[in-house]
Amino acid sequence: MKLPPIVSSLEVGFFTILLVTGLSTPGQAEITSLDTGNIEDILNNAGVALVNFYADWCRFSQMLQPIFEEASNIAREEFPDVTQVVFARVDCDQHSDIAQRYRISKYPTLKLFRNGMMMKREYRGQRSVTAIADFIRQQKVDPIKEIHSLEEVNTADRDRRNIIGYFDQKDSENYHTFEKVANILRDDCVFLAAFGDVSQTERFSGDNVIYKPMGETVPDMVYLGSLTNFDLTYAWAQDKCVPLVREITFENGEELTEEGIPFLILFHVKEDTESLEKFQHEVARQLISEKGSINFLHADCEKFRHPLLHIQKTPADCPVIAIDSFRHMYVYPEFRDIEIPGKLRQFVLDLHSGKLHREFHHGPDPTDSTPGQEIGEVASNPPESSFQKLAPSETRYTLLRDRDEL
Repeated sequence: MKLPPIVSSLEVGFFTILLVTGLSTPGQAEITSLDTGNIEDILNNAGVALVNFYADWCRFSQMLQPIFEEASNIAREEFPDVTQVVFARVDCDQHSDIAQRYRISKYPTLKLFRNGMMMKREYRGQRSVTAIADFIRQQKVDPIKEIHSLEEVNTADRDRRNIIGYFDQKDSENYHTFEKVANILRDDCVFLAAFGDVSQTERFSGDNVIYKPMGETVPDMVYLGSLTNFDLTYAWAQDKCVPLVREITFENGEELTEEGIPFLILFHVKEDTESLEKFQHEVARQLISEKGSINFLHADCEKFRHPLLHIQKTPADCPVIAIDSFRHMYVYPEFRDIEIPGKLRQFVLDLHSGKLHREFHHGPDPTDSTPGQEIGEVASNPPESSFQKLAPSETRYTLLRDRDEL
């Protein structure tokens, strides 16, 4: 068992007690300890698995342990089939290879798995028995709403992304694939399904799945791949359900920040959909190759007044584009210039090359200056990161390392 690099005298005293008493508490909790020998088998055979990645010396892990055990008891009573719900744990000191595989950067981390597949969103809710038990109940609710008349399709909420499946029968391989996809993307899309006679007119060439985008005038899109191929079906649905430009809110800010890559953010008035559509179009046109190295986001000007003030802007200045590198914030000169070919892309490339940071401290690069213009060092202090404050807090987690930042 390892001590953390630096611990307080209080933590050392508590650690000494743990050496004698152990971390676990008495009771009937069925927490499965995972290791390299059993992790694949246990997770692959679990409909839903909640895994606690912890360290014995971490005080937050110590506080969570009895809560996690009691929540598992409640889940076992409500879902007695051991393959339906599994509560498991990984001692990250003993199994650092597993911790690295799942990119654990803080203790405790509660990750959700479905049939062996790790979900992108981990549990970040309240650390109470009631909250964790409720979270598991929500995960067991069927994400697919059955429709009994095609008229119900016409009343679908077009402010959300809808995926609708038309099947001959429920007990089929095609529908089981659809179910698996719906469970994984339940937070991103609304899933509807019709069967038998109700769906017959939409099954002119067999079982059929369509995507209804947001907006009344946007045309439907049909899935043309094999419904027995999970990977293809999931990739298609994920592309439709998870937009290239995502909205950042106070609810998902921690999750997005923890992804560890800079933000390119459009601040816009909520009703200003035109600016958002232009931004989405230019991101797709100029920056698709940068996906994975920067997060494309949009934010409500009113809700995120503080970051705007941080860069000396107000909602009246919106739309505003900025980069938050988690070290500094950089403002894109003029929103109207995003349609100039390559200009938005160059802004992002200048972040990666260090040019934005360098110019804030030393003024324009000589190659960017007007011929004959004297180059002098310009003192400047770029605004510090604002969204870094949404990252996992040291009041809830033991953070393992500082993030490499631009």
